[in-house]
Amino acid sequence: MFWADKIAADAQGEQVVNDSKTPSGRVHVGSLRGVVIHDVIYRALKHAGKPVKFLYGVDDYDALDTVPKYLDAEKFSPYLGYPLCNVPSPGENASDYAKYFMGEFLEVFDYLGVKPEIYYLRDLYRSGKLNAAIDTFLQNAHLVREAYLQVSKAKRPDNWYPFQVVCENCGKIATTVVTDYNGKEVFYTCKPDATDWVAGCGHSGWVSPFDGNGKLPWKVEWVAKWQALGVTIEMAGKDHSQKGGSRDVANAICRKVLHQNPPFHSPYEFILVNGTKMSSSKGVGSSAKEIADLLPPEILRFLMLRTQPRSGINFSPNYETVTRLFRDYDGLIEKYREAAKQGTPEMTQDLMALFYSQLGDEIQTYHPFDFSTIISLLQVPHLEMTEEVKNRTEVELTEADWQVVNQRIAVAQKWLDDYADEEEKLVLYFDAVPEKVKELSAEQVKYLTQLAENLQTLEAWEGEALQTEIFSTAKALPIAPNLAFPAVYYSFLGKERGPKAGALLSYLDREFVITRIRDAIALAQEPAKVEA
Repeated sequence: MFWADKIAADAQGEQVVNDSKTPSGRVHVGSLRGVVIHDVIYRALKHAGKPVKFLYGVDDYDALDTVPKYLDAEKFSPYLGYPLCNVPSPGENASDYAKYFMGEFLEVFDYLGVKPEIYYLRDLYRSGKLNAAIDTFLQNAHLVREAYLQVSKAKRPDNWYPFQVVCENCGKIATTVVTDYNGKEVFYTCKPDATDWVAGCGHSGWVSPFDGNGKLPWKVEWVAKWQALGVTIEMAGKDHSQKGGSRDVANAICRKVLHQNPPFHSPYEFILVNGTKMSSSKGVGSSAKEIADLLPPEILRFLMLRTQPRSGINFSPNYETVTRLFRDYDGLIEKYREAAKQGTPEMTQDLMALFYSQLGDEIQTYHPFDFSTIISLLQVPHLEMTEEVKNRTEVELTEADWQVVNQRIAVAQKWLDDYADEEEKLVLYFDAVPEKVKELSAEQVKYLTQLAENLQTLEAWEGEALQTEIFSTAKALPIAPNLAFPAVYYSFLGKERGPKAGALLSYLDREFVITRIRDAIALAQEPAKVEA
């Protein structure tokens, strides 16, 4: 059974699935994993006929703790320590900082077919929906302190209260410390040394903690949200799920103070880019919007779902990773189509990942056209893509097939324009033989000579036949493949590696290929010039 279907099968009664994000900067693709995981749980519950709601929170009462490198530090540094919803917007299309960065992320939700009910923490606090929880946790501050100490070994002073006021004098929330509560008001100090990244103003006084005048620390706030919203399922990333970590502390507070069981939880791993965990504020990696602009929605969902939540994903939009992602998806489409021909397909784990990658409730099949081939074809001058696709497809493509092909042509062009390294690009030498062929050995020249002869009589000028001929010529001589293939690539690309050699030659006219190989042989055999 697929992991989400198992969660759904075990769930009893009405379910509320919740996830949230602090919009501290441009939201990175790593944050999409939690979004998609919770969306799939929601869909699995719906398919199982269980009553369910899907909520997504914007934690916009958190403090701005650093200025992302892509923003004007001089403009935003004065707002360090402010609630994100009280920081000005970097652009004109939003009312504040939090809504500016969350707006871009929510566009990606729509793109991926994710449709939760969105709520903002500012609204929960300012509307009074968290007032009862605030009072409960302030009245039971000693139990909250006990939970911190018992679970994470973090000792809080005896006069520490789980609340941070928005300073009435300077507007900061990160620098305030509450040391008393009389049932109606808290006493706080905006401490100059509260953090090592922003100074408080020194103001102190009594103020009501209710109706948006401040916030709970996020581990306590987590529990307050569970209670206020009736959350029954909320997963968390591995960093929050370590033994003695944030989730364990929140669970202990939930049981100790509220005498309730916490929501169902299972940790999930991160998405890494080249082994680096992505950070919203540091701008490391690719933003969710950028990756959504590159990958079709089903492919992007598939990236998140083809591995179990507890397995990490190391994603980088290089040639090998992106083309393999499309190839794996196409392979499952073919597997499903073939199984469907025999009747109702057995929905194996991989096919369930494919199912939940769809935007709707059924798998949309098509006749796949290899994505790496599209990348290569786009780089061959004077090719008419539509005609080339038709010539290389054994079946007549439907309108739906062409929608996929045209979408992939756009994706491939964007990848070439924005992501491809120079060495990943296919730069064909049409006008002159690359100088690199002068480095070919006598064994490689002999191979090219035989290959040119064999290609003249090859019946089918198409990728697989050419690939077979390149291999069989090497085997007959014999010459090692790690010498034969570079000889071909040097002759056309001027470098040692390239796309599948048979496919590469199939993009080109037979006469041009044979003439080029013979010109390469001639240049390789020219005697080296001796300098006087």
